[in-house]
Amino acid sequence: SFPKDDNPQQRNKETEHHQDPCEAKGLLPGAECPSTSPTCSPKTSPKHKTDDDDDRYRRSHNIGWRLVRRRALFLRRQRLNDCALAVGIFGVVVMVMETELSWSIYSKSSIYSLALKSVISFTTLILIGLIIAYHWCEVQLYVHDIGAEDWRIAMTTDRLALIVLELAVVAIHPYPVGLQAYFLQVKTRMTLSETELEIVLALPMFLRLYLLGRAMMLHSRLFTDTASRSIGALNKIHFNTRFVGKTLMTTYPGTVLMIFSVSLWIVAAWGLHVCERHHNYRDLSSNYMEALWMVSVTFLSIGYGDVVPHTYCGRSICLLTGIMGAGCTVLVVAVVARKLELTRAEKHVHNFMMDSHISKRIKIAAANVLRETWLIYKHTKLLKDHTKVRMHQRKLLLAIHQLRQVKMEKRILADQGNTLVDLNKMQNLMYDVLSEVQGCRGDLDTHIHTLEKSVEELREGFRSLMPLLSSTLSTQNSSIRHLLREREGKTEIASVSREDR
Repeated sequence: SFPKDDNPQQRNKETEHHQDPCEAKGLLPGAECPSTSPTCSPKTSPKHKTDDDDDRYRRSHNIGWRLVRRRALFLRRQRLNDCALAVGIFGVVVMVMETELSWSIYSKSSIYSLALKSVISFTTLILIGLIIAYHWCEVQLYVHDIGAEDWRIAMTTDRLALIVLELAVVAIHPYPVGLQAYFLQVKTRMTLSETELEIVLALPMFLRLYLLGRAMMLHSRLFTDTASRSIGALNKIHFNTRFVGKTLMTTYPGTVLMIFSVSLWIVAAWGLHVCERHHNYRDLSSNYMEALWMVSVTFLSIGYGDVVPHTYCGRSICLLTGIMGAGCTVLVVAVVARKLELTRAEKHVHNFMMDSHISKRIKIAAANVLRETWLIYKHTKLLKDHTKVRMHQRKLLLAIHQLRQVKMEKRILADQGNTLVDLNKMQNLMYDVLSEVQGCRGDLDTHIHTLEKSVEELREGFRSLMPLLSSTLSTQNSSIRHLLREREGKTEIASVSREDR
């Protein structure tokens, strides 16, 4: 047995003198100590190691750490998408420059064309890496939100298919054909089929503009605002590109449709011009404005027929342009119909005016019925003119028909007045009534509780009254018995005295 230490202050001083040299140097807990000091690397016991692991787990799984990490992942995902969008747009611009310059200044087999295509390939590789990093960040966010430990839980079939499809779309680009032949000093000349293949590979690069919609979603106020995301989570609404697009169409319908239509015209006209100019047709290869004219006419579903495409690539572009034009026309009709719709106040005013007008017409129609009835009676009983009787009978039937028609119009107007706005008003009224009923119920509960308390007090009073009554009755019984005994004694004495006499 060891002697008991009765001086804790002395023991604390001794532990201070024998503290860890690493802590004396001011290093943070958990930091590695320099290897120059041999006393700084003591062997930790398994118990201390387990405690350190538990502390690290608690420190990395509390709510503050989770919120900070989630915010960092959000910002990282936003930066990755911005970089991917910048690299993608840069690749598209370089592709357009290479296509136009190879047509007007140099050939497809020159070193300048090969250099620009190499730049496009390099930007494509960077873009693929950024997209992979973006999806890895999304997987981390998903795992962080559900509190899982293994990231493979988030790799579902749908997510994998989406990632593969996105990478396949982004990877399409005009690769540098003839680069090996250039370094081997072999003169080659690109054929028409290879040029068409480059055009087919160049046009899908415009699909990279989908990153613009993702950037709009990530920078949207609805997506970045915590309150909006909380309300959306409570209502089970996912803040994705579709939701942000719907909100933009609701808020700025004309601006969104105009920007989309003009962008589609420009891109489709350039693609049509590039597809048709390699076939020596002057109608579309003469200038860019002819292709733009054809795209606009096809978009609006007019089709004059003065300019037509001759290649399958150009026909495909015109077909897609017509389909998008039909969709945009439907959206324009929906937007115009929504703009022409009356507001809530305007609907109430219109219904009130129409109701007043129909009420006047009903009164007039009813007065006409009464007048014709009186005239029929007059010419039948008093004047006895059968010709005017038949005329007024016809007028009476017309007046009755008119009265029924006006009543039907009033019924239709009443049915039209029962819109969702009126239903919402009725719902608000019902909510007020229910709140009043709940308030009365609360008052009733309070009164019932008060009555219960009073009944309990009465019950306690009766319980305390019972022993008093019993004690009082016992005392009265004893006194009555005493009086009865005294009376019996007196009667016995009186009877004895009478017998003696």
